[in-house]
Amino acid sequence: MSSKTHEADSMLQAINDDVALTRRQTGRDALAPAVIDALRRVPRHAFVDDDLKDHAYDNRPLPIGRGQTISQPFIVALMTELAEVGKGARVLEVGTGSGYQCAVLAELADEVYSVEIVPELAENAARRLKSLGYRNVSTKFGDGYEGWPDKAPFDAIIVTAATPLIPPPLIEQLKPGGRLVLPLGQPHFSQELVLLRKNAHGEIETHNILPVAFVPLTGQHARGD
Repeated sequence: MSSKTHEADSMLQAINDDVALTRRQTGRDALAPAVIDALRRVPRHAFVDDDLKDHAYDNRPLPIGRGQTISQPFIVALMTELAEVGKGARVLEVGTGSGYQCAVLAELADEVYSVEIVPELAENAARRLKSLGYRNVSTKFGDGYEGWPDKAPFDAIIVTAATPLIPPPLIEQLKPGGRLVLPLGQPHFSQELVLLRKNAHGEIETHNILPVAFVPLTGQHARGD
């Protein structure tokens, strides 16, 4: 067994431990096998800087520059689980960052679209995902608050930065029956991971899942301009 395989197995065990610890909040005793398999296939060490390779499979967020982070693996797993992404799905991610969450989604969905507002991160993630062979991923530089209208509607949307209000364009771009997963709240204050469902009639219901801590969503609308 290679050292990276061993580290990945340790990460997956830590994720399972967190699932057990939070089951009363999340309502989940275990993650779907497809989600675990997706996390196992994605080489997290390919999404961090060289000086952090030894910590790539730690179950914690890591800095990726420009004030951004690669999310804790447990949170990536949980958000993926909540989105219920499967074959045939078209998914939008707001906040590409390193590209790690995008890669996990790409292991499950047919099409993944990801928007990143930091030009350097958008460029690096696009190059990284291409080099790893993800052909079902499209990325672009832009303000994720606006979603990706040309590619809508989406079966699922994941937002990887905290926002005090759910962006209306994302709700509009969600298919009936779709799911939106995002951290809701103010930066540096209390945030809740929220699952939003849109039913067949376009009606919305939301569920608070558990407390989280994310970097803030940025952009003109996110700043309240």
